[in-house]
Order: sequence, then structure tokens, then C-alpha cells
Amino acid sequence: MSNYYLRIFTQPKTIILLMLGFASGLPLALTSSTLQAWITVADIDVKTIGFFSLVGQAYVFKFLWSPAMDRYTPSFLGRRRGWLLLTQVCLMIAIAGMGFLQPETDLRWMAALAVLIAFCSASQDIVFDAWKTDVLPADERGAGAAISVLGYRIAMLVSGGLALWLADRWLGWQGMYWLMAALMIPCIIATLCAPEPTDANPAPKSLEEAVVAPLRDFFGRNNAWLILLLIVLYKLGDAFAVSLTTLFLIRGLGFDPGDVGMVNKSLGLIATIIGALWGGVLMQRLTLFRALLIFGVLQAVSNAGYWFLSVTEKDLFTMGAAVFFENLCGGMGTAAFVALLMSLCNKSFSATQFALLSALSAVGRVYVGPLAGWFVTNWDWPTFYLFSIVAAVPGLILLLLCKKTLEHAQRTETFIPRTEYSGAYRLALRILATGCLLLAAGLLVLLSNHLGITRWSIDAQLLEWGAFLAIGGVVYGGLLDLLALRKTELL
Repeated sequence: MSNYYLRIFTQPKTIILLMLGFASGLPLALTSSTLQAWITVADIDVKTIGFFSLVGQAYVFKFLWSPAMDRYTPSFLGRRRGWLLLTQVCLMIAIAGMGFLQPETDLRWMAALAVLIAFCSASQDIVFDAWKTDVLPADERGAGAAISVLGYRIAMLVSGGLALWLADRWLGWQGMYWLMAALMIPCIIATLCAPEPTDANPAPKSLEEAVVAPLRDFFGRNNAWLILLLIVLYKLGDAFAVSLTTLFLIRGLGFDPGDVGMVNKSLGLIATIIGALWGGVLMQRLTLFRALLIFGVLQAVSNAGYWFLSVTEKDLFTMGAAVFFENLCGGMGTAAFVALLMSLCNKSFSATQFALLSALSAVGRVYVGPLAGWFVTNWDWPTFYLFSIVAAVPGLILLLLCKKTLEHAQRTETFIPRTEYSGAYRLALRILATGCLLLAAGLLVLLSNHLGITRWSIDAQLLEWGAFLAIGGVVYGGLLDLLALRKTELL
């Protein structure tokens, strides 16, 4: 491989990207699987453990406060590094604070600190994503995404499996959380050494502008609605394939849980890291569109490995090969996908727009589980994995439709303006906004009912109507984009 394509891996900002990616991934398990293990060992009831899973909602709704992080600049280190330092210091203090508590006596304080950690972690993600977008030129975004994914995955391994081992065998739960807090110190040093973006794009002049201008900027672009659908659907086939992998390997094929843990988790993690790094290197040669297309096809094809497992005799080496290939291709797709999100952000509003787009990209991953379970229950494993290949096709078709827009954005770092159907597009945006408001209201009612504050029975209806209108708004906007594309081609 030419040194030209590997140059980003030898630049000083590589270690900064790695460490900031590590800081982004470290808190996630500490408020989810690792914390769940601690309170489970402490014999806390199942209902309370289930309630603790809600602390991670900050990662889904981080776009709500991202405009403030675009609008306001701390009085130290600048708009990006200042917020990074502030969130990292808060994370270190909050994680260390968990080490002074015990589930048996301080459960409410633990819940409060877990919410604070998730909030600070989501806020750090907002600024880190914006910093990457502002600092990395277009030709380095694929490799930069790969390096940050590497740091993120290493941190998840440290705060997940390694943290459980340390808590069980050596440090205890409290000492382990103190060690995790100490691991934030090198990340803070990386922030202090990081360059502040020097782009001339100014910060929004008001909070209203920080909220409205990013939406006006994005939805005023050509193919904006098709791009929204692309973001949701690009990794849908991959999300289907991995949603029930553990269940499939253990219950569907009869593998031992220990073998599944060793192969699916360890080997899968290694393959994902290799795929992300390899994808980042290849993207130095490819345009963003070509990388998305090639890696997207590979993601779809790799699901055939699980289909092959479902129709052949059980074999550990075959399982390892299928898991490795699927995670390798998934890692390559992730590197290209993160580069896509960066390329779609206006640097004046990169924190807000990246938070919105990344939240949207999580929709398929988060909500595909129930549909996957229903599919397997009513059909079988071979049909399910064949369907996961088919589920990748709409994303690839949308990618082809958006080719001109994506190539123009990468080449010029500007966006083609929309000129057709302005009134109809405003209606689509209103439908989408109404759906989002109903979804938010439904979640608030659901939380209020769970806490015993209210006993309203309209939560399900609000969520159903909200989802229906939100999906309908995006589909309607996508149809308008198709009509606009056809009209432009006919002119």
C-alpha cells in the first residue's frame, strides 16, 4: 500500500483521534451492561434493573441540546475543545463518584449519577463528532472515522469485559469504577493537545438560529429527504443480521455459550476493527460514493455466511469464518457511513446536524429487534438471513439515486440547493415535526406512568401515531425528491 494512502495513520492527530474515540466509548458500558452486572450481583429486583436501562436515552435525544453546543463557546480552549474538556472533566468526576456508592444503600444516587454520566457522554459525543467533521478534510474522513471507531471499540472492551473481570477478580466494583475514571485523564490530555478547528464558518448568533438554521440548511438541499431515508436504510440489512446473532448461534445452531462468546464477541470485535481500518485506508483511493456502494454490497453479501450456517451441519470453524467475514464487512461499511455523516454536515452547525443524523441512523439498529424476532418466530432462520440480504437492497438503490448529490458534496464541500415543490416540502416537514412531537409526548407519558406520577393510557396511541406520521413525512418527502429528480432530468 502506498505511503500516500497511509499518511494519516502517522500524523500527530491520529493518536488524538484514537484517544478521543476511546473517551467516547468508555462511559457507554459503565451505564449499561457493566452497571447492570453490578446491581444484578447486589440482588436488586428485576423491575428496578429494567428501569436502569432508561438511563441511556440521552444518546437517542442528544440532538435536543446539541444546538446550545453549536451556539455557545466556553471561555477557554475554543468552541469544540472547550466543550470537550468540560464534558470529560464532568465524566471523570461522575464515574469516580459511582465508586463511593453501593447498590444496596445508594440506589437512587447511583441512578442519578448514571443519568449524569450518560448525559455528559452523549454531550461529549456531540462535540467529538463536530470536531472530527471540522478538522478532517474530505479525503481523510474515511481513515479518521476508522481510527475513532478503533478507539471506541477498545474502550467498550475495556469498560465491558475487562471491567467485569477486574471487578470480580482484583479491584472490586468500587475500585474498578475509580480506575475507569482515571482512564479519562489521558483523554483529557489528548483534548488539550488537539487542534481547535480554524475554519472561517462562524458560530450561530443566537440559540434560535442554532436550532432553526441547521434544519433550514439541511432541508433546503437537493435530495435531502432521500438522504434521510438512505441514512436509515443503508445499514438495515447489517442490523437485521446481527440483531439475533447470539440467539441464532446458541439456540438455533446449538453452539456452546462459551464458544459463542469467544468467537462472536472476541473474533467479531477484532474483525470489526480490521474492517474499519482497512475501509479507512481504501477510502483514500475511492470516492465516498464508490466506497459506500462497494462496502454496502459487501455488507449484504456477508449476511449469506449466516444463511450458510443455517443450512449446513454445525461446525466451529465455519462459524468463525462467517462471523469474521460479516464483522469485517460491517466494519468497512461503518467507516464509510461515518464519513458520509461528516460529509453531510455544514461546519457552521456540525454539532447539531451530526447529532440529528446520527440519532436518525440509530433508528434501524434500535427498532429492528422486535421485527426480527417476529420474523424468525413466523418463518425460520434460513429465510430470515436471506431476507437480511434483501433488506440491504433499498439502501443501495437510494445510494444510487443520491450519487450526484454525494459526489458534489465531497468534491466542493457545498450542497446543491433545492428548487422544486417548496410548498409541498414544507408540508412534509410539518408532518415529520408533528410525528416527532407525538413520539416525544408518548415517551414522556410512558416514563411518567412508570414512575407512578400518572396513570394515563394514551402512551401507546401517541407512540403509534407519532411513528406513523414521522415515517409518513419522510416517505412523502422522499417521493417529492424522486419527482424533483425526474423533473430536473427532463429539463
